[in-house]
Amino acid sequence: MTESADPAAVPGNGAGAVNPPLPADTPGTPVNPPPPPLHWFADVLASDGGVVRLRPITPEDAEPMQRFHERLSDRTRYLRYFGPYPRMTPKDLYRTTHVDYHDRVGLVIELGDDIIAVGRYEFLAERTGARAAEVAFVVADEHQGRGLGSILLEHLAGAAAENDIETFVAEVLAENNAMVQVFRDAGYQVQRSRDGSVLHLEFAIDPTEALLSVRDSRERASEARSVGNLLTPRSVAVIGATPSTARVGGAVLANLLSGAFQGPVFPVSRTRTAVRGVRAYPTVRDIPDEVDLAVIAVPAAEIGSVLDDCMAKGVKGLVVLTAGFSETGPSGYAAERDLLDAARAHGMRVVGPSALGIANTDPAVALNATLAPVLPGRGRIGFFCQSGPLGAAILGEAAARQLGLSTFVSAGNRADVSGNDLMQFWDTDPDTDVVLLYLETFGNPRKFSRIARRVARTKPIVAVSSGRNTARVEGEQDLDRSLVRNLFAQAGIIQVDSITELFDCAMLLAYQPLPTGRRLAVIGNSAALSWLAVDAARSEGLDVGEPIHLGPQGSPADYLTAVAAAVTNPDVDAVIVIYSPPVPTAVAAYAEAIRSGAQSDPGTPVLTTFVADQGMPNLLATRGPGGILERGSIPSFGDPERAARALARVRRYADWRTRPASPIARPGGVDTARARELVDQWTTADPAHWLTDLQAAELLSCYGIRVVDFREVDDPDAAVAAAEDLGYPVAAKATGEMWRNRPDLTGVRLDLWRPDAVRRAYTDLAEICGGPIHIQRMATKGVGCMFRVQDDPSFGSVISFGLSGTIIDLLGDRVYRALPLTEAESAELIDAPRAAPLLSGTVAGRDIGKPVDRDALAELAQRISALCDDLPEVRELQCEPILASPEGAAVLYGRVRIGPEPNRFDIGPRRMV
Repeated sequence: MTESADPAAVPGNGAGAVNPPLPADTPGTPVNPPPPPLHWFADVLASDGGVVRLRPITPEDAEPMQRFHERLSDRTRYLRYFGPYPRMTPKDLYRTTHVDYHDRVGLVIELGDDIIAVGRYEFLAERTGARAAEVAFVVADEHQGRGLGSILLEHLAGAAAENDIETFVAEVLAENNAMVQVFRDAGYQVQRSRDGSVLHLEFAIDPTEALLSVRDSRERASEARSVGNLLTPRSVAVIGATPSTARVGGAVLANLLSGAFQGPVFPVSRTRTAVRGVRAYPTVRDIPDEVDLAVIAVPAAEIGSVLDDCMAKGVKGLVVLTAGFSETGPSGYAAERDLLDAARAHGMRVVGPSALGIANTDPAVALNATLAPVLPGRGRIGFFCQSGPLGAAILGEAAARQLGLSTFVSAGNRADVSGNDLMQFWDTDPDTDVVLLYLETFGNPRKFSRIARRVARTKPIVAVSSGRNTARVEGEQDLDRSLVRNLFAQAGIIQVDSITELFDCAMLLAYQPLPTGRRLAVIGNSAALSWLAVDAARSEGLDVGEPIHLGPQGSPADYLTAVAAAVTNPDVDAVIVIYSPPVPTAVAAYAEAIRSGAQSDPGTPVLTTFVADQGMPNLLATRGPGGILERGSIPSFGDPERAARALARVRRYADWRTRPASPIARPGGVDTARARELVDQWTTADPAHWLTDLQAAELLSCYGIRVVDFREVDDPDAAVAAAEDLGYPVAAKATGEMWRNRPDLTGVRLDLWRPDAVRRAYTDLAEICGGPIHIQRMATKGVGCMFRVQDDPSFGSVISFGLSGTIIDLLGDRVYRALPLTEAESAELIDAPRAAPLLSGTVAGRDIGKPVDRDALAELAQRISALCDDLPEVRELQCEPILASPEGAAVLYGRVRIGPEPNRFDIGPRRMV
């Protein structure tokens, strides 16, 4: 079987060629095919941002396949069949649609009820060596150029990898250079040879770094384009439009019309011929022009018929303002899934339901499809939030602070468009410099972290998270807050706890440069307020000496001189200026003096607190068109503590951004094949369970994690024999959950030097736990530590590290990082706990012992990270206790729970989740 691409198509799309049809009873063609794998069904974004649906082919596709084939142009059919073939024969249709989803796989891409692309592979049984399959795909003429060929190739490769296929081969016409480019652009190393007019292509399908980089790049581009389509519609229909601004349909229509949207706005009303002086239509189908975006403001019960109209009209995106979906319970959730399923099947993206709307302040668009009574003016901040009511308050606060926005999306229930999509868009949007997020849930945590790390390298991200969907572990009441704080910091996100703090940071980031260090100067005419700023700054880790006190009689000239001296001082990285007039007075002269002094070195950030007048941003501003504050404006805060907190958060972000990007850690000495063999063996026997202690130790050893040697024994003689084999001294340990890591050491006997001590210890412990008993070689004394990996519903697999001890447990001194870890993150993890100075051997200037081998702990973190990333069936892992000493890190006990593999879509072929 051979296929090739249309040379007129852009890379990533193609048509192909196939040998003459084969009989239906050809070996390998199943009469009754098995059910298709459910995880092969996927909604995917094409390169133009439109949604397409990919799924396995089935016998029911025979007629749609015939229609698809007949719609192909003569040129495409020539490339597909190496000659004219106007209609598929019944035998050919049978073979195409009857596959076993193992050695023979077929995938189709459809839009609505139509197949628009087909891909397939067939195992080459006659080949020796690496398992190989022949691959081919064909795309309908009108959909070539949308990247559908590359989507098919990715998903075929994913299916092939599941079925132990290692290599793809393809036969293409020599004139068809586009097909070769398809594979090369996908990141494959393609080998080619020529036989007359036919090229033979061959390449390994293993996911190399180059391949994953190309996949991520295509995903980024398609998601950015998809959001861009929503935010730059050429026309908008408001379904459920009314004249009354007290109703949803009337409020959004009024905002669209008053916002000077640059395209036509079409009210849709079944009872009116015009709304607010604009001609109305009974349905979207009746609108004579094209409709890019539909804003839906009808009751939830009417959504079905409205959706049918939008699909028939070819609407590209929906903003669903209507409530009454997943927030109401199971039935509402089912209705929301039905809405999303139908929209995606017809190529539409959905913002909402229960959304506040979307806005784009670009004058060339001027889109205000929101319910917000106040919309900020043009600026360079992108904002995403989930809560509709809160979104309106947020927009009002932004307008009051004169913070201009570039674009705004309130996704409500976030059934489809998410913060991940918006970050992909803002990453390359030249009109956005700062990203603000209000998050309640994380749809795809691995992807969120991956995108945020990349975006934050060039554009600050400030986020409030309600934390409602983070995991709680018994005894760790502060886990929610700690997880969010730690994992946001890991990704370079500035995490704040309130909307007020969100805008405090946004003001600084939008108008002032990033601080280059932690050295702060405080200038003021109130000693009390100045010391408040100093104390707040020091508590946040900033370096600040005594404040520069100008006294109550300080003049504008005094402020100008002091500020100019501070910003030009090479030992100062930022300045907080406080003005509190002793008596009511005009403050404009002081504002001008501070602004003039700051201009002496625009590279040093300056923040102010004007106690006299909360309208001081008006006096400290540099204004652009529409009166919006511009770069160089000096942010003013309600009190000096808020200014210090905002500066400290931004300083930590600036420090993160200056660190070089670190690669994912992959330590040596790893036997992945053996580990995979063990896990497959254990999950076959029982798909979800805790491994035995011996099994856990064996699995850990595959990744170079050596549990201190131990033996499991069932009688005193075996205990003595084990001690003799291990070498004295040894420890004896009771087994069973209640005896693990007890602070009273009831289930442990240490430093056993003689056989009689081992016998006595065995007898004592067997009486309390019943056996078996572990006899373990004594490890070098050291500082007790622990590593744990657990599942978090928001962030996926999370590793935690801390020191051992009852007091440490009570204080909750644990730090968290999302997996996989980079080399730098592994080292930072060890230094992050508050008790980490105990590892250095020095506390408060006092010597308490020799420093432990921190590198050994960091390497252990890397090995745990690699194990959990390679083996997604590992759902929980504990290495506790670990004794860290100058000689290394000795793992005394390892525990592992395996279970069904969670959603791993982020590391497979592209798909929307």
